[in-house]
Amino acid sequence: MLRTVAIENYRSLRDVVTELDTLNVVTGANGTGKTSVYRALRLLADLVREGAISTLAKEGGMRSALHAGVRERGPVAMRLGFASDELSYAIDLGLPPLGPFHLDPEVKTEAVWAGPVLRPATLLAERRGPRVRTRDADGVWQAAPWTVGDHESLMSALADPSQTPELYAIRQQATRWRFYDHFRTDSGADARRPGVATFTPVLAAGGDDLAAALLTIERIGWAQALQDAVASAFDGSALLTTEDDDGGCRFALRQPGIRRPLGAAELSDGTLRFLLLAAALLSPRPPGLLVLNEPESSLHASLMPALAALVVDASERSQVVVVTHSPDLVRALRPQARLVELEKSGGATTIAGQPSLDGPAWAWPQR
Repeated sequence: MLRTVAIENYRSLRDVVTELDTLNVVTGANGTGKTSVYRALRLLADLVREGAISTLAKEGGMRSALHAGVRERGPVAMRLGFASDELSYAIDLGLPPLGPFHLDPEVKTEAVWAGPVLRPATLLAERRGPRVRTRDADGVWQAAPWTVGDHESLMSALADPSQTPELYAIRQQATRWRFYDHFRTDSGADARRPGVATFTPVLAAGGDDLAAALLTIERIGWAQALQDAVASAFDGSALLTTEDDDGGCRFALRQPGIRRPLGAAELSDGTLRFLLLAAALLSPRPPGLLVLNEPESSLHASLMPALAALVVDASERSQVVVVTHSPDLVRALRPQARLVELEKSGGATTIAGQPSLDGPAWAWPQR
C-alpha cells in the first residue's frame, strides 16, 4: 500500500506531499489542482511500469507541465515519487537542452529504496545521469553493465529480473495500479453493445467490455454485491445478464413498474455510468491501487450513497483514491476515508490544514 505521494513542480503542484490511507478522497474547489493530482499519479504509474517519459509529450512537453509560478533559486526540476512499506521510488526530471527532442525531459536522478523513508542504508538502486548502480545479494554496490539515455527512465532499461529484482518488483507493483477517468456513455458507446461471453475480470479503461465484465462478476465474482448496489441505486431494480447461443452476452435492467427489461441501448447515461463504476469497483481481480477521477460525472446526487457503498466495499480489497468535487460523495465517504482537501494560494496548490513543514517524512534523492 502506498503510504506517501510526493509531487514537486508539476502544474499547480509546487510542493505537495501527502499521506495516503486505505481509502482516500481528494477534493477541493474547481481549479485547486485535483486533476493535476490525478495526472501526476498516472504519470508516476507510466514511469514505473513502462519508463514512459514520452507521456509528458502528450501534455505539451516538460515546459508545459512544469509549475508556472514563482520558483526558488536552483536547478529547474520536476520531481515525483511514492513511498510504500516495501519498496519506494522517486524520479527527478530536468529541462532538456535545445535539440530534436525538446518535449522530453532529461532524467537527472532516480532512486529505489526499501521501506517508506529514503536513507543511505535503505537505498537499493540509484541512477545519476546515464550511470546506474544497484546492490547485489550481499548489499554491496555494483555498477550496472548498462547505461540509460538522457530521455529514458531507468525502468525502460530493465531486461533481466534476476539481475535487478528490486527494480522488477517495483515495476510489478505498479502494474497492479488501475485508473478510470473517462467512460463513454453516449448512444454510440461500445459499453451499450453486446459483448463476447469471455472471462473478463478487469473492466477495460474505457468500459468497452462492460457486458462481459458484468457477466464475469455474476458468474465468479461479487454477484450479490452487484445486485444490492443496483437495487439500492435504482429503487429495487435488478440487473439481468444473459449469454446467447453464439457466445455473445448482453445485460438489461428490470425496473419495478416496467413490463420488460430495458436493454443497454435504452439506459440513461447516468444509469450506464453507474453500472460501469460498479463493474470497475467489483472486479474479481482487485488492483493494488484503484484511482477514480470524478466518478460522480453525470450521476444524480441520489446515487452518491450507493456509489459510496461500492467504493467503501472496494477499499476492503484495494487501496482506493477518489478524486471528486461532489459534496454529496465527499459526505458519504468521509466517515471511512482520509480526506485530502486542496486549496490554491498564490498559484500553488496546498493541502488545507497541513502546514508546509508538517507533512509526512519525505526526502528526495540528490542530483
